[in-house]
Amino acid sequence: MENKQIKKVIYTAKVHTVGGRDGGESRSSDGRLDIRFSVPGTPGSGTNPEQLFAAGWSACFLSGINIAARKRNIKLPQDVSIDIEIDLCLTGEAYSFQARFNISVPGMEHELAQSLADAAHQLCPYSKATRGNIDVEINVI
Repeated sequence: MENKQIKKVIYTAKVHTVGGRDGGESRSSDGRLDIRFSVPGTPGSGTNPEQLFAAGWSACFLSGINIAARKRNIKLPQDVSIDIEIDLCLTGEAYSFQARFNISVPGMEHELAQSLADAAHQLCPYSKATRGNIDVEINVI
C-alpha cells in the first residue's frame, strides 16, 4: 500500500464482476448493488462504468460540500445538487476521462458557493484520486 499514513480503514466495498461493458454484471457482497452493463451510447438495459463513476463521484463531492459548510457553520439549502458529466475520450489509442461539475446552491452567494465547491474538491476522495489525471471543470451555477 502506497499511503503508509492511513490510520483506519472506514469501509471496504466488495464487488464481484463478470464480463465487461457488453453484457457483464456486478454484484456487491451485501447485495445492495446488482447491475448489468451495456456499452456506452448503445441500446441496452444496463448502465455503464462511466455512469457509475459519475454517480459515485458526485455523491461523494456533495458530501464534501456538506462537510465544508459544516466546518464553517454555514447552513446549506435542502436542494443543493450536482449535475456531472463524465466524458470517455479517445486520443489515438489511449482512453481517458474528463469531467464537468455543474453545482447548484440555490439562494447562496456565488463566491461562497464556489469556495465550498473548491473545499469539497480538496476533501473528496474521488477528486484526490483523479487529481492531475483528468481535466476537471467545476462550475457553480
